[in-house]
Amino acid sequence: MPVQEDAARGTLEPRRWTLHGLNNGAIFKATCAGVRWLPKTASYAIGDGSTWLASRLMPATRDAIGDNLRAVFPEDSPMALERRARRTLQAYARDTIDFICALSLDGERATALFDLPPEYLPRFNQVLAQGRGAILVTGHYGNWEIGSVLMSRVLHLPLTIVAMAEASADVGRLRREIRDRLGVGTIEVRQSLDTALRIRRRLSENGIVAMLMDRHLGRDRVRVTMLGRPAWFLRTPVLMGYLSGAPLMPCFIQRTEGDPPFSAFLGDPITVATDRPRDEAIQRAAQQFADQLSTRIRRRPEYWYQFYRYWDAQQDSYEGLA
Repeated sequence: MPVQEDAARGTLEPRRWTLHGLNNGAIFKATCAGVRWLPKTASYAIGDGSTWLASRLMPATRDAIGDNLRAVFPEDSPMALERRARRTLQAYARDTIDFICALSLDGERATALFDLPPEYLPRFNQVLAQGRGAILVTGHYGNWEIGSVLMSRVLHLPLTIVAMAEASADVGRLRREIRDRLGVGTIEVRQSLDTALRIRRRLSENGIVAMLMDRHLGRDRVRVTMLGRPAWFLRTPVLMGYLSGAPLMPCFIQRTEGDPPFSAFLGDPITVATDRPRDEAIQRAAQQFADQLSTRIRRRPEYWYQFYRYWDAQQDSYEGLA
């Protein structure tokens, strides 16, 4: 995947990875409408059939998922990777269905969705007692969207999501409306100083700011190693931790295929050191998160939702620095 350089601004701009066939307004609106009216079993059946069809009609996306998973399964044949890609597409569809269904649940029924360790809420309260807020970090792994239901309706904690602008205006509008219904704030990335200032302000109010870290944006990036391969992660979450003193709290939510249907994991908190050079401290903290994300992916790789050639994008970005 090419990275285009704007010589006038001296920035590297990766392709907008949300421009895949699974992310358009028509599909998202139809999914939301159908899931609201149909029994969940029917929605699952439609989702399974649709993703099987997508795996046949979108070979580039299917092959990209398989290529990404080769980092976990280097000995797998192309056919085996194709089967894994189909399972990933199916899991993604079911996670989307479950998230939409969860929007209509009250607090008691929402609580029943999650298998939470007893220390989950106390750890958040302990961090917030320091008065610096918290930076919730995760990757494109598991059902990160349903985390907003967990935070707002189960834990009753203040949450603001920092989100990339969607390639589809309809998808972006629908996602903002969903967050508004949950009482969750949105800061849309505009590649300007305003984004950083709004994040700092929310942290100064002792709020929780959530960000996805495993895709970079232009020069907003930090080098890490993930699954044994070089990659770029988003630098802003770690920089905000360095500047504000707010800890990074890795969080992952994945399906259990049982009851409750989801498990929530809090990783080891990451404090960005201030007693060492800034770039070194940022890189070390980003690597700590990359290690925790790698562990989760290795355990349940079918829940890693990257629908483009992730490793090619990392390589192109490194070459862009030459």
